[in-house]
Amino acid sequence: MDVSWTLWVLTILGLCALISVDFLIGRKPHDVSIKEAGIWTVVWIVLAALFGIGLLIFGTSQASGEFFAGFITEKSLSVDNLFVFVLIMAKFSVPSHLQQRVLLVGVLIALVLRAIFIAAGAAIIASFSWVFYIFGAFLIYTAWKLIQEARSDDEEEEFEENRLLKSIENRFGVADRYHGTKLFIEKNGKRILTPLMVVMLAIGTTDVLFALDSIPAIFGLTQDPYIVFTANAFALMGLRQLYFLIGGLLRKLVHLSYGLSIILGFIGVKLVLHALHENGVNVPEISIPFSLAVICGVLIITTITSLIASKKQAERDAAEGKDGKDGKDGQDKAEGKDSEGKADIEA
Repeated sequence: MDVSWTLWVLTILGLCALISVDFLIGRKPHDVSIKEAGIWTVVWIVLAALFGIGLLIFGTSQASGEFFAGFITEKSLSVDNLFVFVLIMAKFSVPSHLQQRVLLVGVLIALVLRAIFIAAGAAIIASFSWVFYIFGAFLIYTAWKLIQEARSDDEEEEFEENRLLKSIENRFGVADRYHGTKLFIEKNGKRILTPLMVVMLAIGTTDVLFALDSIPAIFGLTQDPYIVFTANAFALMGLRQLYFLIGGLLRKLVHLSYGLSIILGFIGVKLVLHALHENGVNVPEISIPFSLAVICGVLIITTITSLIASKKQAERDAAEGKDGKDGKDGQDKAEGKDSEGKADIEA
């Protein structure tokens, strides 16, 4: 798809306008309600759908299909990011009314860093076609690693700061408490960071680690930098509202890692087949409609199985809790104790 510089500028200006509206709405720190989060989640999804339809009308069906496949893939991968965002919020004890500001700025930082990654990836692909082999192998390895982590009983319960974040904290210093929405304060004649600034940087820089698999994944669906960028932008820009909407449901998506591993492995195979085809090897190529069907199918199935598994686990936990209580009551009665565990005293 041929994209002029004018369209690039208009697209970026349009995204900046949407971000400005989002920022103005959330400029006053407040606790985000489920209703507010739900409305804006729908708004961002509708805007993405309208953009994809616009590509179909004014562009090509191929471009529209690639955008929707890329958007859904990036959106599903970004849901996995929310697990880490929850850990970051807990690590820095972010007040609930400041969390929406943290996510807004953090996502903006992530979007800028991803734009740099996308530009670099497009330049590498244009110069070295064999990089598809590397991207494909990396995605297949990442898929295998996700399965191993999902099968492991060890759960990550605390966020560990990366080296970049630690170096910034050591360089500037950090205040011992939050100061509203301030990012810097003066202390003993020195300008230091507030915890709010640190957690924003944590959200933004941590997303770079997720970009290491999400960017190659979307390049496996399309090599058009314009579609790669816009799909990432729309997927990230609604991430803040999605955090508040499904934050409580994240723990129930117990099979999400399996679903993402299948998607990444599938795209990895697609990349390898594409690279072989480009090198003259007679192998089948996977079409965008088929890719879109696989991605949507996997997400629907894993969501359903996750909710079923979570419900069964909740029922087992409830049953075990009831059995444990009944067992304790029976033991108390056998020992001649009342309901409060105290020995009966004869009058």
